Amino acid sequence: MRQRLGSNPHGSLVPTIENQQAFVPHPLPRELEISSRLVWLLDRASRASATLSGVGETVPNPLLIANPLIHREAVLSTRIEGTIASLSDVFSHQAARKPPATEDIREVINYVEALQLGIALLKELPISLRLVNQVHECLLAGVRGREKRPGEFRSTQVWIGSPGSSIKNARFIPPPPERLRELFYDWESFANQRLEMPPLVKCALMHYQIEAIHPYEDGNGRIGRLLIILYLISAKVLPFPLLYLSAYFERDRQRYYDELFNVSATGDWERWLDYFLTGVLQESQDVLARIRRLREMQGDYRDRLQARRVSSSALLLMDEFFANPIMTVRGASEKLGMSIAGARRVLDRLVEASLVRVLNATGARLYVAPEVLAALQDPDDEG
Repeated sequence: MRQRLGSNPHGSLVPTIENQQAFVPHPLPRELEISSRLVWLLDRASRASATLSGVGETVPNPLLIANPLIHREAVLSTRIEGTIASLSDVFSHQAARKPPATEDIREVINYVEALQLGIALLKELPISLRLVNQVHECLLAGVRGREKRPGEFRSTQVWIGSPGSSIKNARFIPPPPERLRELFYDWESFANQRLEMPPLVKCALMHYQIEAIHPYEDGNGRIGRLLIILYLISAKVLPFPLLYLSAYFERDRQRYYDELFNVSATGDWERWLDYFLTGVLQESQDVLARIRRLREMQGDYRDRLQARRVSSSALLLMDEFFANPIMTVRGASEKLGMSIAGARRVLDRLVEASLVRVLNATGARLYVAPEVLAALQDPDDEG
């Protein structure tokens, strides 16, 4: 590690515990020259994200699109950290309103709640230490890592390596705790500074830096990926949470880790930006295709239901399935503002139209819109 990190022009090694050396990244560059290929890629990624943003602004009810996409992001971001929970698992537990059956599901739900909190805080706070700490505290509430000072910078040296490995065998040793505040304040300043730098480039640099700083004892990867979304909203790249990179990172998570480490080892911003912007381009196109598929499906479902001369309540409830593909009779009753018996009759009409099916016939009956759920899931997602 010393040999690879010691010659990086964008960082330096400093002494830390057990006679080891930690890597301290230099302040983020306020100017950056990029190649013509990167200019081309940046243009494509910027246009793709702008198209996605434009489509998002035309959605009559943004929640119908944002809510399921937030849940998909939560599943994939936490999966990078080793959790095992599917999208259907999460929607089922939320619909049943029972305590999560596993800690993995609780971690996914925490991610959703932390992202929602961050979006709410952006209405009154910039991207800042106060905002990040509050979001991090929510992220780790009641799950693994809850004993590791949620919402507070770490006070000890940490390292990255194989589970249970010592610092001597670490692949990467982030900065000592006494360097965190100065590093984070530069990151915060960079986030809010008016620079002649495209927001997607700023976002890429910020994501690397927060991961290199590793300010918390636990949850650094999740908070770093969550901050991508929050920054893009704060920079007006997105009107609401639409674009997520966790699917891109999760498809080859080892490459994701390798690309982050390569910046620390070589200071090669060009390669990192190429990787990051490719992800923005691919995921913008993917989410755009999903949104179009869901909107086409929604229009088709309305036509089919109107042909059956169903009530307006059935049309309204079918729309709600696009925001929450799994629900109970009780949930339907609350959405429609009618009795349990009335809501059950509406759900039965949707089942008869083959748009919704019963997920389980015992206990608290769950109703699922399978095609909606399938449009959100990835091929390897169980459920």
